[in-house]
Amino acid sequence: METHTPTTPFGRRSLKLAHVATQIAASSRAPEKVVHKWKIFHTICTARPRLGVSERALSVLNALLTFHPDTTLTGADELVVFPSNQQLSLRSHGMPASTLRRHLAVLVDAGLVIRRDSPNGKRYARRGASGSIELAFGFDLSPLVVRAEEFENLAAEIEAELRAVKLARERITLCRRDIAKMIATGLDEGVPTRRGGQGPADWQEVHAAFRVIVEGIPRTATRAQLEIAADELSQFADDVLNLLEQHVKSKNMSANESQDERHIQNSNPDPSIDLEPRLREGRAAPVEQEPHQSRIGEAAYPLGMVLSACPDIVDYAKGGISNWRDLLATAAVVRSMLGISPSAWEEAQAVMGERQAAIVVACILQRGAAIHSAGGYLRGLTRKAEAGEFSLGPILMAQINTHLRERRRA
Repeated sequence: METHTPTTPFGRRSLKLAHVATQIAASSRAPEKVVHKWKIFHTICTARPRLGVSERALSVLNALLTFHPDTTLTGADELVVFPSNQQLSLRSHGMPASTLRRHLAVLVDAGLVIRRDSPNGKRYARRGASGSIELAFGFDLSPLVVRAEEFENLAAEIEAELRAVKLARERITLCRRDIAKMIATGLDEGVPTRRGGQGPADWQEVHAAFRVIVEGIPRTATRAQLEIAADELSQFADDVLNLLEQHVKSKNMSANESQDERHIQNSNPDPSIDLEPRLREGRAAPVEQEPHQSRIGEAAYPLGMVLSACPDIVDYAKGGISNWRDLLATAAVVRSMLGISPSAWEEAQAVMGERQAAIVVACILQRGAAIHSAGGYLRGLTRKAEAGEFSLGPILMAQINTHLRERRRA
C-alpha cells in the first residue's frame, strides 16, 4: 500500500486553491529533469518583482536550499528538506522565529515551496530498515524544478525591460547634453533661429521649450514614458543641429552671396510666399533648397508642449492628437467653428507656416471667451508676424503657467 503524501497544512493554517495547483504541478514533474539549485535561485532573484516575494523571503529560500545535500534538483529525487526552526533561523542570519514563519508563508503562497506537514507539525524524516528516507515532513522544493522555465522566462523579460529603460535613459542623457551645448553655441555665436530673428532672444525661447520637455519627465518614469521623452528630445536635438548646420552653410556661401541674392530677388520678390509650399512638404524637404529657412518652429514648440498649453483642442479631434498631422486637421475644423474666414486662415498659414498657424488657433480656442473676434485676432497676429514682432513662445509658456496655477489652487 502506498504511503499517503500530506497535502494540507498543520494547525490553523488554511489550504488555498493556489496551494493545490502547486501540488498538482509538482506531482507531474518529469523524472529526467535536472536543475542546478543555485542557478535557479539566481534566476528567481532576478524574477522576484513578478513573483511577489521580498528579498528577506528569498534569503529564507536560500537557507532552505542549503539543507539539500546536492547541487542539483532532479525530478526523480525526494526534494523535501526538514530543518528545525533553530537551524533555519541560524542559516537565515539569525532571523527571529516569527519573521521566519511569515516569510515561509510567503514562499508557500508564491508557489516556490510546498508544505509537507507531519501529524504534529514537526519537521522530520522517517527512515526504513536500509537507512534511506521513506517519508519526510518539511518543505518540498519540487516547484523549483517544475517551474524552472517559467522563472527563466520571467527573468528574461525583466532583464529586457531593464535594458530598454537603461537605453532610453542613456538616450535622454545624451540628447540633454547635446541640446544644452548646442543652445549655448547658438547664444554665444548669435545664430538666428529664424529668418530675421534676433539671435539670443530667440534662443531663450528654444531653451524654455527644452526645459518644458525635460521637466515633463516623471521622476519614476515608466519605460514607455522614457521612450516618448527620448524620441521627443532626439527630434528636438536634430532640429537644433539643423539650425547650426544651416548657419554654417550660409556663412560658407558668403563668397557667392551677392550673386545668389540678385538671383533670388529677380525670380521671387517675396521669399516668404515662396517658402510656404516647402513648409507644407514637411520634413522631407531638402535642407539645401531652403538655406535661410529654419525648422525651429517645430523644435521650439514640440507637440507635447502645445497640447500642455492648449489641451482643449484634443476634444475636437476624431481619434486624439498623436502627431502634427492630427493637430493640423483638427485646427482646420476648429478654425471654421471659431468663425475664422478662409482668407484669414490662408494668410496666417502663408505668413506663419501651417504648424504655427495651427498652434495659434489652438491658443485662441483655449482662451475662449477672452477673445471676442477670433478672425480679427488672428489677422492682428499675422500682421505682427509679418513685421517680425510676434513669437509663440511667451504665449504658450503663459498658458502652461496658468494651468499650473489652476492645478495648485485645485
